[in-house]
Amino acid sequence: MNHSFTGRPWLLYGLLTTSLSLNLYMVTHRAPTAALSADAVEIVQPASETTTIGPVTGTTRVPVEVVQPTQGEAKKVRVPIQRDVISSDPDWNILDEEVTHSLARTFSKADADKGAQLSAAYARLFHWDIDLRRDLRKGDQVRVAWKETDQGIEIAAASFKSGKLGQTLKAYRFQRRGDAYPSYWQENGSEITRRLKIDPLADYEMITALLRDRPGHDGMDFKVDVGTPILATRAGTVKRTNWNTRSNGNCVEVRFSDGTLAKYLHLSKTGVKPGQKVKLGQVLGESGNTGHSTAPHLHYQLNKGKRVLDPMDFHGITARAIQTGERDAFDSNVARLDALLGNALARR
Repeated sequence: MNHSFTGRPWLLYGLLTTSLSLNLYMVTHRAPTAALSADAVEIVQPASETTTIGPVTGTTRVPVEVVQPTQGEAKKVRVPIQRDVISSDPDWNILDEEVTHSLARTFSKADADKGAQLSAAYARLFHWDIDLRRDLRKGDQVRVAWKETDQGIEIAAASFKSGKLGQTLKAYRFQRRGDAYPSYWQENGSEITRRLKIDPLADYEMITALLRDRPGHDGMDFKVDVGTPILATRAGTVKRTNWNTRSNGNCVEVRFSDGTLAKYLHLSKTGVKPGQKVKLGQVLGESGNTGHSTAPHLHYQLNKGKRVLDPMDFHGITARAIQTGERDAFDSNVARLDALLGNALARR
């Protein structure tokens, strides 16, 4: 049989038109799937406000968009991949160890070179909630993201799973707007470091030592840059300046009306003289690294007669919080740091 279309071109045109119509129909009805960007994935699952994905460094919860199914299709969820959240940073080191002895030995076993320094920096994060010398238990878990800088060990995030407390403590590094230094915060936005209600500094990087943290240490140490103004914590009279400079460096002593002596040590310079009356908040000098000091800091000490007073009991303490307008930025930072740790903080 001859199937030639010669003499019947209308039949050929009709077939071509039908084929073109079918192709257009398929393209237009596949458009929602084709429109997905290279930075999105399509997951078939029940719709929810968030979903969990883990393409590179562990899982993280991200917002999703529900794609309404056509008849006969499964329900779909479109998930934009937040590459800034899940990307890893090769500059950071991750240490994850189970405690077998002391904290220092645990860290040194994992990193013989920097373990002791890392242990000290790590312990400062959590000493407000637990004594890591007395309350450490075998089987506790330490995890930390850290790197070495010109200023020493810097920690991005850390967790401590405590058998004594029955919970996991977490710390995230974040700098609020207006603060001179970053600080460490809990996941709920509360600052880990407690602050004196009346501080000898308007701002500082961290408290590196508390009263009696080591033998003969009779005050609090504040890590702060050289040249930061030192403030009177109460009104009083300057009793003396720059005594025992080999040990104290440049220093100021102020007597309060109740007889308490406040000592401000290791200053770069002093700005008051003995016998001078000072008011609360008045500048006494500038922070430094003089005397028996291994790094820039302020040593703040209180004495009443022969007794050494704890500044936290004397002044009271408070904890700051993340401000409402910065909550989104803080939560994003927490997600980034969780991802940096392989999302270990979120799992524990």
